[in-house]
Formats: sequence, C-alpha cells, structure tokens
Amino acid sequence: MNRFITAAACALMSAGLIAQTPSAPQQPAPNPSNLGNDANGNPLRKALKTGHVSNYDESKVAPYTLPDPLVMADGQRVKNATEWRTQRRPEILRAYQTEIYGRIPANTPKVTWEVAETNPSAKENTAIMRRVVGHMGSTPVTMMVYTPAKATRPVPLILIINFGGGPPVEGRPATNMQFNDPPVAADILARGWGYAMVGYQDIQPDRLNTFNQGVIGQTLAPGEQPKPDQWGTISAWSWGLSRIIDYFETDKLVDAKKIAVQGHSRLGKTVLWASAMDERIAAVYSSCSGEMGAALARRDWGETVDDMAQNFSYQFAGNFQKYVGKWNDMPVDAHMLIALSAPRPVFITGGTGDQWADPVGEFKAGVAAGSVYKLLGKNDLGTTELPPLDTPLTKGDIGWHYHTGGHMATPADWKAFLEFVGKYF
Repeated sequence: MNRFITAAACALMSAGLIAQTPSAPQQPAPNPSNLGNDANGNPLRKALKTGHVSNYDESKVAPYTLPDPLVMADGQRVKNATEWRTQRRPEILRAYQTEIYGRIPANTPKVTWEVAETNPSAKENTAIMRRVVGHMGSTPVTMMVYTPAKATRPVPLILIINFGGGPPVEGRPATNMQFNDPPVAADILARGWGYAMVGYQDIQPDRLNTFNQGVIGQTLAPGEQPKPDQWGTISAWSWGLSRIIDYFETDKLVDAKKIAVQGHSRLGKTVLWASAMDERIAAVYSSCSGEMGAALARRDWGETVDDMAQNFSYQFAGNFQKYVGKWNDMPVDAHMLIALSAPRPVFITGGTGDQWADPVGEFKAGVAAGSVYKLLGKNDLGTTELPPLDTPLTKGDIGWHYHTGGHMATPADWKAFLEFVGKYF
C-alpha cells in the first residue's frame, strides 16, 4: 500500500502509540495517475492503461464470482483433506508462483548467521536481547531478537518484518523503523514469548529498477532480469523470512515450531505469501494488506490489480501484467491466498480510514477461505456478517479486527492478535 502519513498519525507515532507506520516509498509527484482524494479523503487513482478510477461506492461494485478453492482445475470437487493437500493446494500454490508473486529460482544464496551482540538485561531486565546478523553474500541482514529473561525452555516467537533496512539511498531519508518495538512488546514478554524484528530492505530494495541488488541481484547475471514467472520483491521478502526461520531452528532459546509472522501493508501481503510457501510458520498476522494481499481483487473497491501492476510492477512476477483490466481471468483470489495457510491460524485487520485497502473485501476473503478450514477440521470466522467496528473475532482459526482509524497496526489490533494466537501459543 502506498499511503500518505497524516499529521494525526505522525502525532500518534511520536507518542509511541503506533508500532508500524503506513510508510513505504511514496509515489513521486507529479503523477498523472494521482487524482487527489474524494470528498471522504479516500485516494483517487487512475490506471493509465485501462482508465479505471478508484471506486468507493458499493452500488458500483460490479458482480463477481470467486473461484472455488475446493474445485480443482479439472472441475472435480475436493472431497477430503488428502485431496486438498496432494492436489488442490499445490495447484493454487503453483498459480500464485507463476502468475502472481513469482517463483523463487534455485540459485538463491546461502545465508549464514552469527550473534553479533547480546544484552542479558534488556527491557529493564525482562529480556535477553540479541543482535543477529545474516550474511547473504555481501548483503547483511540484521535482526533484533528479544526473549524473556527468565525463560527456562524454548519460547514461542513473533517474527515482525518491518519497514526500513537496506543501505542508504541518495535523495531519500534514512529510516530506522525496522527496529520499532510493537506496542505490546511488554505483554509479549510477560506471556513468556519472544519477538524479533527485521527490516525488509535488508533482503531486497523496495524500488523499481533494483533487480540488480539484494537477493534477487545475487541470482541474476549482469543486465539480466527475472523471467516472467520468476520472483518480484514480495517473493524475495518472503524468502528472507524463511531464511530467518532456518536460523531459529538452530536457536536454543526459541521454539521454532511456534513462530508467528507479522507484517503491515505490503508486508502484510508478504507474510501471507511466506506462510503459503513455508509451512513451518505457525500463525500469521496480516495487517491492512489490501489489494493482492487479503482483499478480494475481483471486488472493485479502492486499489485494484490495475493500480498495483502500474505502480508496483517490481513486487510481482512479470506474468501479473496479463491481468490488467482482466481481474476475473486470474486463477486465484485473496481467499485462496488465505486458505494456503490452512489449517494454521491467520489474523487479518483493516481500518475505517483505509478504504484504499478495502477492509470489507478483506473480511469477505476471510469468510470465503472458511470452507477450506472447515474441510480440514478447523473453524472459520464464525459469521458471514461484518461485525461491529472495534469488535475482534478471535475464537475461530481465522481472526479479524476492523479498527477505527487508518492504515496502521494499532495497539488494539495487536492486543486482539495476542488473544487470538494465545490459543495456539
């Protein structure tokens, strides 16, 4: 998502009430696709190839039909968990790999890890802090890890992929957001869990024309670009999360079978895709992930496939461009991305002031993923009706919270997620 930070949001961040900002590189001005805002302050963007302008009117949402996650490509219906696991799930995964996010090439670099610094009395003696550095060729990936100081056994951990990281970029302000604690950091430690933070641009830059850098650059010859079915940056960031889990499997302080991943905005898309590819991930918290994340792409509301393909082409496989103006031709939609994590728990959030990300479309995707969870003996959202604002749904294996406010991971979101994941941790 590409949002402007309001003065109110800046005030909240200064007060320490927002753990993750809506940051991320903003579109440069002037931009012919930027038509300003509507009367309610929602972004209006024009897709230059199709002429489509952002819609925020339910009466103008064209009818759509979602692909059934339990009907295979040959038209046969999935009858049981075995058929889901051996046939339908691999079909959906391949579609995402080749058409949407891009497959990861075989020649990715090996990452070696070292603990570069330790503080046994961090956070007022409540935590052991370790600065862990991964070496990916010449590119360092820095992670801060906090585990309870008094833990007597390996602990569950929440792995947060934050904005920030990467080398300085000329003409852009430096950011240190990769190590912003979540607002519930003390609660996480008090529960006997740990948390870790990494900046996404340590793994791969979040800009056009940087496929010669980061992990993607290490897989390509000079001047080469990824093939049309190969990875963009979302797959690269997801790959990085899996390499961090490799490290935690060697860490005696962490229970690597109980690692949840959290990301906001484009990083909310990233954690959904990481969980789809890496079943070692035990739970997902996808914050305000919007279009091509948890929001239904076929539903015409706010940001669209056309906008993403135009403004963030580098985040996806080249094949994704085929679906500009042809959203209904995609073999997948967001409910299937969520379902790829089943039976593992997934928690989704949206905000009233973030209609660009289509929170209602996120909720509808969570509902539509429920059939897969139920097939696998798990619980769905428990309702098909949008619950009242600020009323978390945490009892099922798919969780939801629609907060009052904008494009952010709020303290209330985090509190609801801890309640949700506490059923498993």
